Amino acid sequence: MAGKTIVLTGASDGIGRAAARALRQRGDEVVLVGRSAGKTAALAKELAADHHVADFARLSEVRDLAATLLDRHPAIDVLVNNAGAIMGSRTTTPEGHEATFQINHLAPFLLTTLLLPRLLTAGGTVVTTSSLLNTRARLDLDDLDAVRRYSGSRAYANSKLANILFTRELQRRHGEDGLAAASFHPGVVATNFSGGGDSAARLLYHTPLKRFLLTPEQGADTLVWLATSRPGADWAPGGHYEKRRPSAVHRLADDSGLARRLWERSQALVELA
Repeated sequence: MAGKTIVLTGASDGIGRAAARALRQRGDEVVLVGRSAGKTAALAKELAADHHVADFARLSEVRDLAATLLDRHPAIDVLVNNAGAIMGSRTTTPEGHEATFQINHLAPFLLTTLLLPRLLTAGGTVVTTSSLLNTRARLDLDDLDAVRRYSGSRAYANSKLANILFTRELQRRHGEDGLAAASFHPGVVATNFSGGGDSAARLLYHTPLKRFLLTPEQGADTLVWLATSRPGADWAPGGHYEKRRPSAVHRLADDSGLARRLWERSQALVELA
């Protein structure tokens, strides 16, 4: 049986790189998307895979990426929204959005929306990397860019709850069309995550404590499982998972009204409304 065509963002390092290798070993066609041109090209050469470079801090690059993917790939079976970041100091993107919120939520929202017709044609799956830290969110739809109140950890938690709300609203809107969506928590993984910023997360990811964390391969396991198994049989679409099991979510994750309003605000922010 022919493998799936899987578009994987955040593929040049960490759990993305581990997942790409695991998926390629299965015989799937993995389309790599990374921010680092050198790392992404090196992995693409290793895996004999197509690759693209895009910085999710620039929505123009996300739009260009979507156009290129649609041009090169007549079928897209799975989209894995795995790219992510955490900032310490508040920074803004060229579009004027708080960077953590844009990179972790608005960019994958835009990419998914632009690829949606191709995914629907395939009866495809959308997998989004979230975090257990979604449970610490204090999401304010009137201050999504954290202009009035900012902390790096809160911005990250808010973006991870947004990932789950997006997943559930995507499933509500398009589940009957054959699409399946899921989010997952990879665990606390020994990667270079946060290495380029000034977040306090560096204290965990870039000290000797790192040796106590999960390996990238362990963190990628649930991603690979969701991308390659059977929605509705092996896992429930719309769910949030960790270690291939349902995982804890913020009490607001089940608020369908909030999910709908976040979707509508996100459309407006990326100028898709």
